Formats: sequence, structure tokens, C-alpha cells
Amino acid sequence: MGKLDGKVCIVTGASRGIGKAIAKVFAAEGGKVVCAARTLHEGENVFEGSLESTVAEIRAAGGEAFPIAANLSEYEDCVRLVAEARAHYGPIDVLVNNAALTYFIPIKDFPVNRWHRSIAVNFHAPFYLSQEVLKDMIPRKRGAIVNISSGAAIGPGRGPYANDPMLGRGGTLYGAEKAALERFTQGLAAEVYADGVSVTALSPSQVVPTPGTVHHHLVTGIDDPNGEKPELMAKSALLLATEAVEKISGRVCYSQEILQEFGWMTGGKGTGIDRKGSGYSQI
Repeated sequence: MGKLDGKVCIVTGASRGIGKAIAKVFAAEGGKVVCAARTLHEGENVFEGSLESTVAEIRAAGGEAFPIAANLSEYEDCVRLVAEARAHYGPIDVLVNNAALTYFIPIKDFPVNRWHRSIAVNFHAPFYLSQEVLKDMIPRKRGAIVNISSGAAIGPGRGPYANDPMLGRGGTLYGAEKAALERFTQGLAAEVYADGVSVTALSPSQVVPTPGTVHHHLVTGIDDPNGEKPELMAKSALLLATEAVEKISGRVCYSQEILQEFGWMTGGKGTGIDRKGSGYSQI
């Protein structure tokens, strides 16, 4: 038996990277996975990967998956995504808010339209989608929402600041969005705890090589030996989606940290193990 047998799961940003890995692991554990992203077909994005490829790989392995193309920067598309997922598979059991949009631009140069679009995808969409799936979860007294955060939520701290080129790379907005998502996670977790719904936030302990992180030069390449395999994030998301609400709800944690804590791996390293995480991970 799989840990998600018969459960209906929505995974956003499932066309590539961490989202694709999560979708594949959830399907392998028996979940009925709705894969959501903007890129439905190969070639529609500058990066390799698409919903059709993710779904094809899941089905080839014997899993069940269904693609829904959606622009998560738009409220109406978020509502439509959940409605179509529900119409296809039934009430939603698990939501993974993984989709992200990152612009590395210093604040003094940040275009306002990109600012709004980034916040819409990275912070507003998790709210919209959570509100919609809670319509299924609360009446049935069960469900799990997993928000994918980032080490970017850990701020640079107070000055004075060294002449560190990383501080000027333009990650201020993305870090602020992820810090806000972690606070949202704990607030929502407290609101729906009595309803049997768990809400958690998960970041990688090390940077995961994906087309996006390679593009932004956060890793040297897809095979960067210092990177974390996306499968560790997928396993961590599975843990958070399936453990009892009283054990994990409200946790803001890191992949290798939580896997090691629950005995799903040994020898972990990175944020959450070798170094402290964000302030919300300490609460």
C-alpha cells in the first residue's frame, strides 16, 4: 500500500524541478496527482520540462496524473485549477504550493509590474489555492497543505555589511515573499488545527539543481556535486503530507532535517542540521 492511496493531490509548478519530483513521488505512493503549471507542452518555455512530460513519466510508471495548465498569478486561474481538479478526481486531500517566480533584480531597479507578478505567484497564489482546497478539507476533518519555501527566507541580518556580491544580487523580494509564506503557514496551521488539517512549510537543506537555479547561477549545473537532489525534497513533502497533524502542523522545516528527524534518512547536512534556518523554523 502507498502512503497516498486514493488521495487527490494538487502539485503546482509540476512541469520541472522540485515540483516534478514531488508529483512523481506522490503518484508512486498511490496519489491521484493533478500537475499544474503554465507550460503544458515542450517548447512553450525557455526551460526544458512541461506538464505533458511529467504526466507521461508518471503514467509510464503506472501512476495516475492529470495536467492542468494555469497561470497562478491570476486569481481566476487558481480557482479554476481547484475546480477542474475536483471535477476530475474528487475532493482535494493534499495541496503542494511549489510554483515560484523569481526575478533577481535590486530594489532600486525593480519594475513594478514584475514586482506585482512575483508576489502574485509566490504569495497570493498559496492563499487563493489554500482557501479553495479548505472547502474540501475542513468539512471532512482531514487534509494537508505543504508550502515550499526557500533558504532565501533567512535574511542577511543587521549591518554593517561586508562587500559581499551575493547581497547585491537582487533576492530581496523573493526572500521577503518566502518569509511571508512561512508566517502565513504557521498562522493558517493554527487556524485549521482543530479541523484536522495540517499546514507546513518546507525548504531544501541545500540548493537543488533545477533549470531555474542553474539559470540564476545558484549552482554550477544540474549535476552540481554540492547540490541537493530534488528527490529529497519530494520525500520530505511526502512526509509532511502524510504524518499526523499533531506531529507536524505548523512546522517550518528543511528537507534533510525533517527526513533525519523522522528516520527517513541518515547523514543529513545543510540548513536545519549544520546551520540554523529562518526565525520561523525556530518557533
